[in-house]
Amino acid sequence: MTREVPQSVLFCCDHNAVRSPMAEGLMKKLYGQQCYVQSVGVKNDMEIDGFAVSVCKEVGVELDRHQSRSFDEMEQWGDDLSSYDLIIALSPASQRRALELTRFFHLDVDYWPILDPTGLGETRDAKLVQYRAARDQIVQRLTDAFGPPESED
Repeated sequence: MTREVPQSVLFCCDHNAVRSPMAEGLMKKLYGQQCYVQSVGVKNDMEIDGFAVSVCKEVGVELDRHQSRSFDEMEQWGDDLSSYDLIIALSPASQRRALELTRFFHLDVDYWPILDPTGLGETRDAKLVQYRAARDQIVQRLTDAFGPPESED
């Protein structure tokens, strides 16, 4: 079921190093002029994942300069969760944290169970296959939720 692209979306996952930065970058590429997009993790204990950077670069999405951040850091920096129209959790832990933090807000928290590609695949090529699957799963969820982008530059 497609719905209108919200004015602001926050993607969240466990570490803000793989799935949520990929979703942020892909959303910006597909719907960037229509929507303010950010991402966050339950924890900030990892840098952006190199495989995530590689598979996103294949589709014209740059993640090299992504700075991982946690819900707690977001709050410390004054970024208010209530200012988002939609939070999309990509892992069970991030869904729990988002629901906990937004229990007093009138705010939608959606859960998209996106494959966690970390730790899958023995070789570089096998790992890239898993990361591409996660990337493509995110693109599919985005287009299912918000329809085809107006223009894909």
